[in-house]
Amino acid sequence: MENKARKPVYYSEYLQLDKILNAQMPESEKEGIRADDEMLFIVIHQAYELWFKQILHELGIVRRVFAQENIENNTADIYNSVHRLKRICRILEVAVQQMGVLETMTPLDFLDFRDLLRPASGFQSIQFKMIEATLGLQYEQRHGKAYYLSQLTPADVERVKSAEQELSLLVLIDKWLARMPFVNNPEYWGEHNAGTFWMKYREAYTGSLSEMEMQNVKVFDAIFIDKDNYPAGRSFSAEASRNAMFIMLYRDQPLLQLPYELLNTLLEVDELLSMWRHRHIHMVQRTIGKRVGTGGSTGAEYLRGAADSHYVFKELAELTSFLLPRNMLPVLPASLVGDLGYRK
Repeated sequence: MENKARKPVYYSEYLQLDKILNAQMPESEKEGIRADDEMLFIVIHQAYELWFKQILHELGIVRRVFAQENIENNTADIYNSVHRLKRICRILEVAVQQMGVLETMTPLDFLDFRDLLRPASGFQSIQFKMIEATLGLQYEQRHGKAYYLSQLTPADVERVKSAEQELSLLVLIDKWLARMPFVNNPEYWGEHNAGTFWMKYREAYTGSLSEMEMQNVKVFDAIFIDKDNYPAGRSFSAEASRNAMFIMLYRDQPLLQLPYELLNTLLEVDELLSMWRHRHIHMVQRTIGKRVGTGGSTGAEYLRGAADSHYVFKELAELTSFLLPRNMLPVLPASLVGDLGYRK
């Protein structure tokens, strides 16, 4: 029923269009210089920041889901999280395509106003740094750490540091994966046979390798077999890595379908962020060549270093090295198959 006491909503007021459409203030106009493409440059970057805001909104929802102490795999929470992450993927696809609009600005067009921007730079995008931190990129993993906060105001430095202190999505996913009860549950494998699955899997996996791939066995043993010598410095715990692998292997089981979609979509987020960074590199090379960025970075060289090192969920991607075809997978206990199929 319509609430007649409520003030009618007007399109431009609801969207705050007076603020948005009057938020473009080209530096070239202030200096009395003709630079027709500065408007495009501003609008493109403002659009990026709006998309970044939406990504942070979606990540906040997903992070609240996984901050819960217990999450059933067949609840709406997992579906909602996958849905939100897929939306982030579609936004990142738009962000990559949007670079093509910016590339209609030629190098000479950019030079008309580029020097007026110093020291402003896309490197100062606080929201993008917050996205990376929220996903799980740690300060120690960042390329060019000495430069990372040097171009920011004190207030923005605090915003980024605050984001880094929150439990990242990677940490929360690690905790969620580690709680999954399937691989080591004595109810399925017997009191003293929790490691039986991985030993059977190791035998089949080793038999599938070529001579050049045999070095994979040592890494496999470190992650899945030798609990006392799990590699130091990994983002995911031993239990989380094993459970993620189990989900990938038996994703066809009804109870594991949504968890698999979740892991796969996290990898897609990583991939699309990488595509955006590499598209940015090519755009910068095409536009300014080997010149330094307006913020003082090394330009394309800095962007390339960040693109090569800023993968958040790379340990999930690396698990594909250990996959086997379905016909070689160990047969699961009937009781486990029943529980994975929602049957009691």
